[in-house]
Amino acid sequence: MPENTAPLLTVVNAVIIPMADGVDWFRGWLTVGADGCITGLGPGDPPEPAGAGSAGTVVDAHGAFVAPGFISAHSHIFTSGMRGMTPGATLYGWVGTQSQFISGAGVDDIYWFTLHGCLDFISNGITSAYNFTDSRVVGRYDPVTDRREIYAIRDESYLRRQVDAARDSGLRVVTSIRLDSEFQPADRAFGVFADAVAYVQSDVPADLALGTSVFGAVQWSEAEQAARDEVRVMDAHGIGNQAHFLETSEALDQQREKFRWYDDAGALRDGFLFGHFVHPDEQMAARAAASGSGMVWQPTSNGRLGSGIADIARYRDLGMPIGVGLDDQSCTDISDPFQNMRIGMYTQRAVHQDASVLMPRDMMRLHTLGSAEALGVADRVGSLEVGKFADFVVVNPSSPDTGPVWDVYASYAFACGLRNLEQVYVGGVLAAENGRPVHPLTADAQANLHDRVRSAAARTGLDLAW
Repeated sequence: MPENTAPLLTVVNAVIIPMADGVDWFRGWLTVGADGCITGLGPGDPPEPAGAGSAGTVVDAHGAFVAPGFISAHSHIFTSGMRGMTPGATLYGWVGTQSQFISGAGVDDIYWFTLHGCLDFISNGITSAYNFTDSRVVGRYDPVTDRREIYAIRDESYLRRQVDAARDSGLRVVTSIRLDSEFQPADRAFGVFADAVAYVQSDVPADLALGTSVFGAVQWSEAEQAARDEVRVMDAHGIGNQAHFLETSEALDQQREKFRWYDDAGALRDGFLFGHFVHPDEQMAARAAASGSGMVWQPTSNGRLGSGIADIARYRDLGMPIGVGLDDQSCTDISDPFQNMRIGMYTQRAVHQDASVLMPRDMMRLHTLGSAEALGVADRVGSLEVGKFADFVVVNPSSPDTGPVWDVYASYAFACGLRNLEQVYVGGVLAAENGRPVHPLTADAQANLHDRVRSAAARTGLDLAW
């Protein structure tokens, strides 16, 4: 900490779980500067502030865990009003109903849907997310014909309002934008994409904007040119790409052929991520790893939709960067990172019949620093280290009581959950407490979500229970 500079916030009496490599947990303190970044942390009591400074606001954690905020490296946050939708459907049936519903939503609707979803993430301890914005192109994909039926193409404001909502929520976001060059003149598609990237850069504060990315959509494309078009915008803007791929065992031959499209186009590289990647063959997995590409794992979503279980142990052995996401609120239903960690660990252990194949600290790292590394933002988020944003959660294993702590990482990942999550801080500022965001628009977001979901459903012939 610079001399004579007092911290904005000091956390004391905490069990700090930094999740920085080579650093174990310790009982101690953490300080945050006026820029929202960590200025110091260590065991024991904090040093006295230099000169006439003070400790700023002091938070006594009373022995609770203080750990990095979770990162969802794969999210569709606009789906916050679709929980419980199609409870028995697999991927294509579920996404078809979702597409039908969202076709009835307008520009103002998508703002409130997204804001509600972002606040939901924050209240559950997710402080950064990779967000696939909903496309301007409204349509429905048929896996049998491998074609997409287009209903309409919306105005660019539909994209901008999703960016506005994420910004207004205070969530840190990598904004992912779909190109959809097959369904509109190519120059128009590239221009809209460039405008969206510029909008994020100009209208989102730098501390909240973790970057932009291509919403990889070749899985649903009809022509190989789509892969080349995505590479063109990757190169033009110097950004990455996360492509939904091999999520389901349906239409595997089509998906494997489209993997070749990406490879031939030169997309596979550092910064390219396969979202899901549940069903690659050995050659595809090896090629993806050799290229420097990574993958993002959605254990809860893959279970909810019956998609299968990604072989995380194999990808780890291949050296692939691995992130973890909460995916849609409509296919995780509760955006619960603790549940996500447990489902991930338990399914990997069951499949491999090895209770040590994925340990609690490994899983915690995947959902924090590992996700930040996969997204290329580990210099700013993912662990509690000096210079990084002070995004952290306070998790109290004594409220409700989980018993004595045998192992800090096991207690955190196995025994704690949302019921133990007491506070969420973003940039050292309290963002949620006891499961509720402190954001001034929380009540408005809830009311608008309920009213607007009902209206959009009615416009598209879908019925809600209430």
